[in-house]
Amino acid sequence: MTSKPAAAAARATVYGYPRQGQNRELKKAVEGYWKGRVTATALRDTAAELRGAHWRQLAADGADEVPTGDFSYYDHVLDTSVMVGAVPARHRDAVDSDALDGYFAMARGTQDVAPLEMTKWFDTNYHYLVPELGPDTVFTADSTKQVAELREALALGLTARPVLVGPVTYLLLSKPAPGVAADFEPLTLLDRLLPVYAEVLADLRSAGAEWTQIDEPALVQDRTPAELNAASRAYNALGTLTDRPKLLVASYFDRLGEALPVLAKSPVEGLALDFTGPAAANLDDLAAAGGLPGKRLVAGVVNGRNIWINDHQQSLATLGTLLGLADRVDVAASCSLLHVPLDATAEHDIDPQIARWLAFARQKTAEIAVLARGLTHGTDSIKAELAANRADLASRESSALTHDPAVRARTCAVTDADGRRSQPYPERAVAQRAHLGLPLLPTTTIGSFPQTTELRTARADLRAGRIDHTGYEARIEAEIRDVLSFQEKAGIDVLVHGEPERNDMVQYFAEQLTGYLATQHGWVQSYGTRYVRPPVLAGDISRPAPMTVRWTAYAQSLTDRPVKGMLTGPVTMLAWSFVRDDQPLGETARQVALALRDEVDDLEANGTSVIQVDEPALRETLPLRAADHAEYLAWATESFRLATSGVRPDTQIHTHMCYAEFGDVVQAIDDLDADVISLEAARSHMQVARELAAHGYPREAGPGVYDIHSPRVPSTEEAVALLRKGLEAIPAERLWVNPDCGLKTRGWPEVRTSLENLVAAARTVREDLPGAAS
Repeated sequence: MTSKPAAAAARATVYGYPRQGQNRELKKAVEGYWKGRVTATALRDTAAELRGAHWRQLAADGADEVPTGDFSYYDHVLDTSVMVGAVPARHRDAVDSDALDGYFAMARGTQDVAPLEMTKWFDTNYHYLVPELGPDTVFTADSTKQVAELREALALGLTARPVLVGPVTYLLLSKPAPGVAADFEPLTLLDRLLPVYAEVLADLRSAGAEWTQIDEPALVQDRTPAELNAASRAYNALGTLTDRPKLLVASYFDRLGEALPVLAKSPVEGLALDFTGPAAANLDDLAAAGGLPGKRLVAGVVNGRNIWINDHQQSLATLGTLLGLADRVDVAASCSLLHVPLDATAEHDIDPQIARWLAFARQKTAEIAVLARGLTHGTDSIKAELAANRADLASRESSALTHDPAVRARTCAVTDADGRRSQPYPERAVAQRAHLGLPLLPTTTIGSFPQTTELRTARADLRAGRIDHTGYEARIEAEIRDVLSFQEKAGIDVLVHGEPERNDMVQYFAEQLTGYLATQHGWVQSYGTRYVRPPVLAGDISRPAPMTVRWTAYAQSLTDRPVKGMLTGPVTMLAWSFVRDDQPLGETARQVALALRDEVDDLEANGTSVIQVDEPALRETLPLRAADHAEYLAWATESFRLATSGVRPDTQIHTHMCYAEFGDVVQAIDDLDADVISLEAARSHMQVARELAAHGYPREAGPGVYDIHSPRVPSTEEAVALLRKGLEAIPAERLWVNPDCGLKTRGWPEVRTSLENLVAAARTVREDLPGAAS
């Protein structure tokens, strides 16, 4: 069937683009600046070169309109705080003295000043810096960055559209500043903030912006009538300004629901909507709302969060329906392409038959351009592209990689009993205390120790053939000995081997499981200069051989203290991978859980008494709408229990979570039935400990007392203060002492001092406890 062309030429566009460069040039420049090897001028020049290269690449790949202002040295929400003048009081002197250094101080902290809190951007693995606001916050406009980047793109002869984080989303993502009442609602500052946005919009119009995109992803979450009223007031106010560009309000990650008619009725010129996954409901909702007569609709029909090729026929069907619902329809990805790598053609080590299933940012831009051309000129104009797309989709569907009969038979045989420990927690706790013999307030770390240049060199030497496997293992054994020796001297109670053999907490396991693929250049930003290469979960999952037993058993042979076995849980293995989209996530999680169960059983059989299965992604993968929570949490918690429930009662199961709003998943944390959970708490001042107490959480917990995402070294006194806050919520017999997260990204000098201070703090507080053993 041949589709008719659109009445007006459809534009191809994207909402945002990866920042780092193909070879992570931005990461190298920023970290070089921090170390004093790169000047501020050189850093700015590198950033400008990357922006220009990305815009030119977008245009070459078929984008008719490029985004500006989405580029960031660290985080776009922090950039918004700078744009509106919301600099915390403790950082104002640094920002006034040197704007760039002050910017990084807000992100990373200094030895004397704490950074902003960091948490997950909706249900992604990107982290943003949480704005701190209070009733005395004074907003002031600073559009310097936004205007400068717009002018750079216009100077290249490109059609450019500035992108801003919207005022409603900005306030909903904010938190009360230190010293402000916990029940303060930043959204009450909306009327104070809107004039600042008006000033920025006027500056962008003066600089040549025809359109400006205002992102309001917070509106896809469940919102109260008061919050929806705030959105209505905001866009009626901004929409009726006279000195502004045309406004395109964008949402993504889920359906807009009750916020859709609010925005549709506002006096803005366009909406950008997601039409993929659960957001496909926007199509029916838009029709029910009467469409967008007289407005521009940017249709996000290409999934911007996964790396699989698009189904062009399905997208064209959606676009064809949308043509009757808006004045003009343009084509885009569902969200910013920040969440995918740059270019799949750089992956030379992936089987070509599988590589044809992949689409990174460049390929997605080209897909969008094809769809825009088909929408404008009819499907006959893209006949060859449609035929190739159908063949690639059929290749994936029929591949043996995606269907392993043995794996599927095993998952079908799982029973409810497989996901239950043999004894309830109170009985297990008695057995574990007798077996482990730990003091009150036991100290431990989360798993990884610094990944030194020597370790990275050893891995590179092994890949290049400069050393053989025996030589590589000797280097790893030496590192494990050093890590254990330090921990024993520091007085840590439950040790880790430091994970020197691991490149990444997901990739390491993915490389040893069937069904996963590794990329060489598939980098995506997690936070700041922290980039990860999520593996590609393409097929059915199984474990051919033990993955961690060799190194954990070696470490345990060197000490009488317990050494934790360290694994990554099934939900995180999915969330931090580009996971297959051709079967339910719960089915894939069960496959991963069974593979991990084999590993847990082998660790225990080889003498490991404490096994940690990390699930930092449990909260971030929570659906954005409450109506979808129960189904997700059922399979998420079941998969964790399936992985961990085969052990003896005296084997202690730990889990770990970090940088999320844990209050939303406290019941799920309880349902995991882990014996001990460690959580990020340093930046939030033990908030999670209070949330666990309010829930009546009955097991052991280690809210972190050392913020490892900052280079500053916490003093013993700081850790003591946090521990005493923790004891207000969690009794001493159930409280552990640990950092917020793994230490991989930190340097040895700061780690040594920080952990020594952590142990000293535990001893100080322990001395005040009756019946404590030192």
